[in-house]
Amino acid sequence: MKKLKIPQNHSGISKTLRLPENIVKAIQILSDIKNISFNKTVTELLEFSLKNLDEEDEKLIEEKRKNFSIMY
Repeated sequence: MKKLKIPQNHSGISKTLRLPENIVKAIQILSDIKNISFNKTVTELLEFSLKNLDEEDEKLIEEKRKNFSIMY
């Protein structure tokens, strides 16, 4: 299994998420341990998840990306 590596910096846009309390607590603990922001931890966890999708979901995302770029 791949290991999670959390880099130092990134930029992005704002989004509001509603997360279960137990997940927020776990992410906050990890953030504190790693001495990085909550947001950075969430970003890295999401990137890791997206890079490790099953093949069917990966294909669906790529298909939607192609359709999205054609529209714009």
